[in-house]
Amino acid sequence: MAISRIDHVVLTARDMSATIDFYTNMLGMSLETFANDRKALKFGEQKINLHEYGREFEPRAHLAVPGSQDWCFIIDEPLDDLIARLNRSGIEIIEGPGPRTGAMGTIRSIYVRDPDLNLIELAHYETEDS
Repeated sequence: MAISRIDHVVLTARDMSATIDFYTNMLGMSLETFANDRKALKFGEQKINLHEYGREFEPRAHLAVPGSQDWCFIIDEPLDDLIARLNRSGIEIIEGPGPRTGAMGTIRSIYVRDPDLNLIELAHYETEDS
């Protein structure tokens, strides 16, 4: 067996509206509604299924709690453009920009927190033309 990619992950949120707003309006993901009015955030070939804290779907993680995630998302736009947009929106950058090591090489990253205080790393791969 060889795993080729992640299809989806699950995020447990206290406030679904605030979570959907952050990931769609700030990070550009699209909202999908599927089976029994469940919600997911789509981007690229992946998605994040949303569970509301205290009303999670079974089966679920053993300890599904808001604020326990630490994710890195690769962005298509220049990092400086994203930083400017976050600053205009009042989203605090808690660290960065700075170099990090991604799965495929050097990335330049910033760190923010979502409405549940999950740590979100937003990164752009360094190339000769970026």
